[in-house]
Amino acid sequence: MEKSKILIIGATGRLGYLLTKASLDFSHPTFALARESAFSDPIKSRKLQSLTDSGATILKGSLQDEVSLVEAVKQVDVVISAVSAKQILDQKLLIQVIKQVGSIKRFVPSEFGSDPDKVRISILDAGYNFYKHKVEIRRLVEAEGIPYTCISCNFFMSLLIPSLVQPGLKVPPRDKVTIFGDGNTKGVFVEESDVAAFTINAVDDPRTLCKVLYLRPPGNVYSISELIDLWETKTGKKLEKSHVSEEDLLKNIKETTFPDNFEKLFIYSAFILGDHTYFNIDSRSGVEGSELYPHVKYTTISEFLGTLV
Repeated sequence: MEKSKILIIGATGRLGYLLTKASLDFSHPTFALARESAFSDPIKSRKLQSLTDSGATILKGSLQDEVSLVEAVKQVDVVISAVSAKQILDQKLLIQVIKQVGSIKRFVPSEFGSDPDKVRISILDAGYNFYKHKVEIRRLVEAEGIPYTCISCNFFMSLLIPSLVQPGLKVPPRDKVTIFGDGNTKGVFVEESDVAAFTINAVDDPRTLCKVLYLRPPGNVYSISELIDLWETKTGKKLEKSHVSEEDLLKNIKETTFPDNFEKLFIYSAFILGDHTYFNIDSRSGVEGSELYPHVKYTTISEFLGTLV
């Protein structure tokens, strides 16, 4: 089957860059939309040159420039948006253009986290609208009748795992560790390059059309207690454990302003409320990526922690 032509929005960001590389690795004709300012930014310009050298076509434009969006969208079959959380609502013009052009086979909006329709922690949206805006974009895509796939990868491996879920730390603790709540609620983590690989596998797959692709790979679903046990096994050393109750964690979150409290917000969501795992995937609206694509070799939490010993 002929590979779809793919446009990546946000290709100079970490995930966008990996998505573009994955698209090229899977032999899709690949386009990346970049703002004019990116070409004069040393880091972004190097990324764009690397993508060009790998075979990507770089198009100048932005989510605020309708003319450039129309020109870019007309050249492809699939559009993947990987813009930052602060730019989520900027996708509205892109959605209008996709609707207007009318030839896009699949749109992947910028979600790439917990399923915003399943997150139950309203405090996460206090003053930041972290999930509210994602829900708004999903509803707009549905209302416009645009074919889509949403990617729910929960947490990136680079979030919380390097610190063993210890806010403020950059590396795993060697002596003492804090357990939030009862320590038994499970969260899900996926390495960013693996998120990209699963996403590109899905773009031409009819089984993922107008559904959420959930990523819950075996070996990547852990509670805090299980993470600590795994780390203790790898280091051969027991950690001194202290506990923070749900009430105390919530109190601390409310007394701290965003973004200083963001790690604790995500801990509360995943490891207290269980926003990643409290629900079963409904086959009418969702599918699980590691079941659909068993050939994708992904990094497990155990493998990742092994690099930190």
